[in-house]
Amino acid sequence: MNKKKLLFGTWLNYIEQSDSQWLKFFEKFNEAGIQNFFVHGTPKNLTSLISLTNNTPINIHGWIWTFNRPNDKLAMKNHDWYSVNKNGENSYDSRPYVDYYQWLSPFSYGAVEHIKNNILEIANIPNIASVHLDYVRYCDVFLPSTLQVKYDIDQKSILPQYDFGYHKNARNHFYELYGTDPINIKDKDLYSLWTRFRHNAITKVVRELKNIAHNSGTILSAAVFPTPEMSKRMVLQDWGNWELDIVSPMNYQHFYDEDTDWIGRNVKIGVEKIERDCKYLCGLFAGSLDLFNFEKAINVSLENKADGVNFFSASGLSDEKLRIIKTFN
Repeated sequence: MNKKKLLFGTWLNYIEQSDSQWLKFFEKFNEAGIQNFFVHGTPKNLTSLISLTNNTPINIHGWIWTFNRPNDKLAMKNHDWYSVNKNGENSYDSRPYVDYYQWLSPFSYGAVEHIKNNILEIANIPNIASVHLDYVRYCDVFLPSTLQVKYDIDQKSILPQYDFGYHKNARNHFYELYGTDPINIKDKDLYSLWTRFRHNAITKVVRELKNIAHNSGTILSAAVFPTPEMSKRMVLQDWGNWELDIVSPMNYQHFYDEDTDWIGRNVKIGVEKIERDCKYLCGLFAGSLDLFNFEKAINVSLENKADGVNFFSASGLSDEKLRIIKTFN
């Protein structure tokens, strides 16, 4: 029986450096068994890396911020593209939590077309390994526990300034279906319908993006929140029903004041939820783990049937951690 090939990857931002420096970087990581690189950069950046690593085992994935589009010049000219909270504030004029949170709405036709064009630009790059979606969700309804402390926010219940999805198109469509403006919902069952309505809007866009990727000869991958139920509650992201080619849940235990056993439980839940032909890469925050727990986190991920591990980020992978990864190959 053949041993299953494990997939190891890492997220990184493109930086300007010489070809020889890039080749040295890829050679070092490839030696450790990392062959998938989820690179945040322009199409030109990605094309140059693909050309540079031609005839090597290296796979370059195009990492793109999907709905959160800070300083997007075209979007900034169209304020009706932005997501709207229950207070009626759009996320460009009233930015939740941090300045770079500038969320487009899945209910804005212009915003969705803009997102599709962004994805098509990446998908059309020859030999791109996948289009890798990030921030493919709404703004956080609930922050992870440690971030609530950091920002001094108590989120025991839903707060209107962080409750997004109330774009005028969404409200009008929901009213047509159920006879109620969602901003006035009091009934618990009706609010559940409104929550699912928002889940489905993101899911619809993701499935359209998958078609774009496949029609361009590549596949669709995504970074998502830890488990399907956590994702639905915290960021209205129903990734368990997206039918992705590769999913990489960000099982960043330190954000939730958890340990490596929590990572293993999340992997088990996620693997059982996804389609059989979807690859599950457990996302680990390398810089939050000492060497002992780094190795343990990889072990519990693989023991619970992950197809591999994705490390955030390349800069957090010391020589010692690369040596640990190599032992799994």
